[in-house]
Amino acid sequence: MFKLSIARFLNRLTFPALPVFALSVAMSATADEFEISPMTSMVLDEAKTVSRIAFGSCAVSTNSQEIFTTIKNTESDLFLFIGDNVYAKTEKDDPQLKSLRASYKQLSESKPFQQLRDTTPLLVTWDDHDYGINDGGGNWDHKFFSQQLYNHVWGITEDDPRANRDGVYFSKITGEAGKRIQFILLDTRFFRSDLQVAVPPTSNGRYAMSDAEDQQMLGETQWAWLEQQLNKPADVRVIATSIQVIADGHNWEAWRTLPKERNRFYKLLTDTQANGVVLISGDRHASAIYRQTEQVPYPLWEVTASSLNLPLTQILKRDPEHESGPFRVGVPFYESSFGIIEVDWDRQKLMLQIRDEHDRVVIANTVRIADLKP
Repeated sequence: MFKLSIARFLNRLTFPALPVFALSVAMSATADEFEISPMTSMVLDEAKTVSRIAFGSCAVSTNSQEIFTTIKNTESDLFLFIGDNVYAKTEKDDPQLKSLRASYKQLSESKPFQQLRDTTPLLVTWDDHDYGINDGGGNWDHKFFSQQLYNHVWGITEDDPRANRDGVYFSKITGEAGKRIQFILLDTRFFRSDLQVAVPPTSNGRYAMSDAEDQQMLGETQWAWLEQQLNKPADVRVIATSIQVIADGHNWEAWRTLPKERNRFYKLLTDTQANGVVLISGDRHASAIYRQTEQVPYPLWEVTASSLNLPLTQILKRDPEHESGPFRVGVPFYESSFGIIEVDWDRQKLMLQIRDEHDRVVIANTVRIADLKP
């Protein structure tokens, strides 16, 4: 039976004004169905040149798992699992997060996912449903325990920065100079301000653009960290953000709901002169590619890959209508899918792709690495 230390959780939540106490408190499951084996994966060789990057989001542990077999068969160098990696059946005020733990347990028992982990390194961040609450942000009461759970199920070791700081953001750099890729996985949940509800509600989403002066998406500590990362040398930078940055055609969760924060992100790219940035995102249960040329130092591309096994057609039970698409390139794909970035180092090009559950390319664009420079 696994046990998770919640000293940080109790200290931060119950005694925010007091010094840290040396509490030997543990929370454990009370039934066998909540035992979870850590979902470790093949170790990423940071010296290796990476040429194929797979990524995806929004996976229900009780739905078909066969898309993980498809991803494994792409023989990608790594897989980025970028949020809503499980869905708690019940998202309510449960300090033990039993439903979330049960969903993690189901995923840990998935044979296709196990086979993917055995052959492919994983880099993992979260979104709201594996954070623990739909559309949740920094005010989620159980976020400290949720991070302890995240650290356990994804096998985060004590020497990993995530084990000793708030939030699950982190980075990796692979390859030698000239073929160096930086992976930056953001945490858009732990520090995020409350969103402004649209009044009256709209037909394409529940949130309005906030005008709050103190709005936060990443929190000051993560912002400072991100600036440090963008100043490191790299030839290509893949930034994973669980919610969309560029998309402006809807009123669901996205960076557009906190416009000052999105502008701050664009300005940071400009101020750091960080080259090679490509964004990947999830959340939407629809896949698409976007391109932004405003407020950024060079054309900024974003690939939204969602959902692995809960596509919008399954949710709506009908053909979805295209939302308005400023910055979107082409039309979305509404069936189960995942993303691939193919890096052609010889031709200095990136192939941005959405592939379906049968590994067929359904959306694609090619970008020259030379064009991703200020």
